[in-house]
Amino acid sequence: MGAYAELDSLLKMQLKARGFTLQHSQPVHSLLFGRRTSHVRGRGLDFEEMRNYVSGDDVRSIDWRVTARMQKPFVRVYSEERDRPTMVVVDQRINMFFGSRVSMKSVVAAEVAALAAWRVFQQGDRIGALVFNDTNAEEVAMRRSRANVLRILDRIVHQNRMLRSDSSVQARPSLLNEVVETATRLCRHDALVLIASDFDGADQKTHDLLLNLSQSNDVICCLTYDPLAVKLPAAEQLVVSNGELQVELQLGQEKIRRDILDASDKRIRSILSWQRELGIPVLPISTAEDVAAQIRHLWAQWERCGGDDD
Repeated sequence: MGAYAELDSLLKMQLKARGFTLQHSQPVHSLLFGRRTSHVRGRGLDFEEMRNYVSGDDVRSIDWRVTARMQKPFVRVYSEERDRPTMVVVDQRINMFFGSRVSMKSVVAAEVAALAAWRVFQQGDRIGALVFNDTNAEEVAMRRSRANVLRILDRIVHQNRMLRSDSSVQARPSLLNEVVETATRLCRHDALVLIASDFDGADQKTHDLLLNLSQSNDVICCLTYDPLAVKLPAAEQLVVSNGELQVELQLGQEKIRRDILDASDKRIRSILSWQRELGIPVLPISTAEDVAAQIRHLWAQWERCGGDDD
């Protein structure tokens, strides 16, 4: 989509959301703090365990095959699956208005949110959003309707269109933590919180806030990044700007190249370490590739590895 998110393109993401899931296919390394099986999976009945029959149990729950094999009564225990409301947290700060190939980070975050919103709607669950920039965060309450998905997409596009390279708005890295605190207040338990951001401003407080949030909710972090963060171009000079200041980087000097890449690598590795430390998936989404394809691949990888980031 390029520099800006287009509403028509976000509407078309519902086609890519079909057959797509952010749910575990098997009860291992739960998203709930990575330690216990999450029952926040939808609605219905989910088999939980087989145990000895005790007085008062419903005889209809007796598993007669296991009872015959073990020579004593066993019952099948089910847990009721509940509605899983989802909150998408979408970063549209000025630092997201960057991209060297295909799309801006802000557009990638918009696509991630649209993909998740459509999938949650298709599953019949409630969907809400926190869309934030450098001045405020706009909440869309969690509701189960197509109209609410459209409202979320509208607010994302609205804030996305406010981004300008010559913007006079000052970057506010601290707003990341404020928004995570807001999400924690709104999602007290049994929700899925998906954060699409480059996590500019992430620090130890962010780590602690996510730890607290993930103890009672499922949390997924989609780390948007540009290929320049991991590989600099061969050009000897690169001009970068934040809208106010312009700097010419002498990339022909090995020390400068190494310092830039080291700083970027350190920041990305710090965020990726949340997978190991918090037990939550951190999916690195590049601005240079198809968003839906990346999420499908990374989620399958997370499933296979059980959250290991080795």
